[in-house]
Amino acid sequence: MSRLSSDDWLALVEIARRGISAALVDKAVPDLPPYPSALSEQRGAFVSLYCEGKLRGCVGQVENPGPLADVVARVAISAALHDSRFRPIRAEEVPALKIEISVLSVPERMPAEAIVAGEHGVLVMRGSHRGLLLPQVAAERGWTGMRLVEETCVKAGLVRDAWRDRETEVFGFTAEIFSEKEPRI
Repeated sequence: MSRLSSDDWLALVEIARRGISAALVDKAVPDLPPYPSALSEQRGAFVSLYCEGKLRGCVGQVENPGPLADVVARVAISAALHDSRFRPIRAEEVPALKIEISVLSVPERMPAEAIVAGEHGVLVMRGSHRGLLLPQVAAERGWTGMRLVEETCVKAGLVRDAWRDRETEVFGFTAEIFSEKEPRI
């Protein structure tokens, strides 16, 4: 997987913003303009939306992604309208939104002890239970790698130490992160 250029990041932010605006104002999914080949790669991504410094939506797609540009457009719309933790974004809020995009590496099965806080995100799966936390969550909260694994288990609806169970799969991944304020890798 190639690293994204600053032009690619700007294009992704524009795709996310156009998707949100089109969904709220036009009540339609926008047609995407032609995009560079890096944005055609099959990659998972998350879009986090902030308004006045507060999280207002965060949705992503990891499994069976699709072209990165399409994934970003879809999850941006979902973050704005369908994150059940928040009320939907209103059209008048769109200009004030700050968009953060996390483009993920392919998750790889890892021992829980190998997760490094601030470097890895975690995906925990057992049966129909799934939970995911992005790498920046541990850094923002001052968690250790093990705490990140435990909190991901809880997010999946499992007990904190479910990672010890052989039927629980722990995956680690990295992310390229870009916010409208500054790129973070």
